[in-house]
Amino acid sequence: MSTASEPHAGTDDARVDAPTFWATRREWRTALDLAASAVATRDLADWPAGDGHPVLVVPGFLAGPESTVFLRQHLRRLGYRAHDWRRGRNLGVTPDLTAHLEDLLLELYDRYGRRVSVVGWSAGGIYARELARTLPHYTRSVVTLGSPFRGHPVSTRAWAMYRLLNRGPDSDALFTPEAIAARAAPLPVPTTSIYSRGDGIVAWQCCVADPAPHTENVEVGATHLGYGHHLETLRVIADRLAQPEGAWTPWAPAVEGVASATLDTGAQEQAG
Repeated sequence: MSTASEPHAGTDDARVDAPTFWATRREWRTALDLAASAVATRDLADWPAGDGHPVLVVPGFLAGPESTVFLRQHLRRLGYRAHDWRRGRNLGVTPDLTAHLEDLLLELYDRYGRRVSVVGWSAGGIYARELARTLPHYTRSVVTLGSPFRGHPVSTRAWAMYRLLNRGPDSDALFTPEAIAARAAPLPVPTTSIYSRGDGIVAWQCCVADPAPHTENVEVGATHLGYGHHLETLRVIADRLAQPEGAWTPWAPAVEGVASATLDTGAQEQAG
């Protein structure tokens, strides 16, 4: 089931536990999701057509271009100019990462003469949000997929590996209370935060935004490793990207093909 909501995560103090070992074990379902989506996306008749604007897709921590191939190919078939982030495998924040992403977004803007939408998976969504925060006039929208932009990443199963690969004062500065609060601040562009309570890697409470203009949270049934090829998630992404520029409206539960979607007004209390 997919739901649109505006829950308050209440995770800025890092007291949310990471998913359990048993929840992580269920990530194997990603293979089933890929197989199902490969069949269901052959016919695009019921999918909203893209308008040709550029979309930058950023992979998650420890993932690379191969992880987003299915998503990017699907977006291209819908009519978008989908692009990889051109950094290979995502090993964490490096000194030149911000400049690289800013240069890439501006390059895509100049090439197509249109604002760029950014889709970020997991840690890639954190990068996507900060990119839009820095360059709002060149960013059309942001869609995050299980991205822990709220609270401390200790609430993820990937935290130990991240710390192993990223040490030093530059990395430590990313996790001060001030930096954590800044990442959770609303963006000045349309933003859709997609999350799943079945996420076996990231605590879902870390992936939802506070209520703000042009900001929404949409719940799906994906695994963390399966967001980019989970059928329900793909439909939400396609619907959000297909909105006319400057005419953003919240995710509608009655979207054709996702009839089970309902407003989830009780998520705020559950998240606290």
